[in-house]
Amino acid sequence: MDHTTRDERLLVIGLGASGRAAAREALAAGFRVTATARDPTLAGMAGVAVIPFAEAAAAIAEATHLLVTAPPGEAEGDPAIAAHRAALREAGRLRWIGYVSTTGVYGDRGGAWLDETAAPAPGQPRSRRRLAAEQAWRAIAAGRALDLFRTAGIYGAKRSVFEDLRAGTARRILAPDHDFGRIHVADMGRALIAAAGRTPPPGVRVLHLTDDLPAPPSEVIAEAARLLGIEPPPARPLAELWPEMSPMARSFWSESRRLRNDITKQALGLAWRYPSYREGLAAVLAAESTS
Repeated sequence: MDHTTRDERLLVIGLGASGRAAAREALAAGFRVTATARDPTLAGMAGVAVIPFAEAAAAIAEATHLLVTAPPGEAEGDPAIAAHRAALREAGRLRWIGYVSTTGVYGDRGGAWLDETAAPAPGQPRSRRRLAAEQAWRAIAAGRALDLFRTAGIYGAKRSVFEDLRAGTARRILAPDHDFGRIHVADMGRALIAAAGRTPPPGVRVLHLTDDLPAPPSEVIAEAARLLGIEPPPARPLAELWPEMSPMARSFWSESRRLRNDITKQALGLAWRYPSYREGLAAVLAAESTS
């Protein structure tokens, strides 16, 4: 990562798991970090100035880098743009914006491989909202660098398949040609700040935050069960389980695509610490055992 100075200020909109991972990497890289939260009293983080989301205009004016992790709403669209459009347009120091989107903007591709140049074709309402938010940030970012991070399923400590296995709610579903990518939250944080630290020229760049081995969730569950030393749940065909599924689960299983990340890793000059679910799950379990 390029060296940063104390004059580089990162504002993180949304201090969830990915925002916290990015903030940790940014602090280590020398950024001054501010983050927004709906209730700052519940979101403290060492080294990070946490401010109310509604009062972010002054921080936007000071920021050289902006990372947006908050999802769009059904009515207002992107919350940062809805609340702080004027401040964003007038931010004279801001030279890089990173927007965390989703691979869902590609829709169903029948398991086909897609690289970072693929055109989006969202099929679900929530994915259409994400694409609309991407387009809104393209308009806001005019004259600045904008990185659109199309992100696969995020996992890490206390947010992985281990929780479902321990609770007895994991379902091992057999669905041919349904391989999904995922990304360990630590790799995600590294990638987000690698992009910020290597600020590209003005313009839009699409990056894929997904691991090197798309795999069926049934294999991930089996590996997690092996690591826990328990029997995996029985495998059942997707068609058999379909009538029992919620609308959200059906929308997930109605789409399939495999995402390449070669352009992304070359642009950011990094390789994943957890290139597949195998390394990632082992790391999650190790972290849980020491926490």
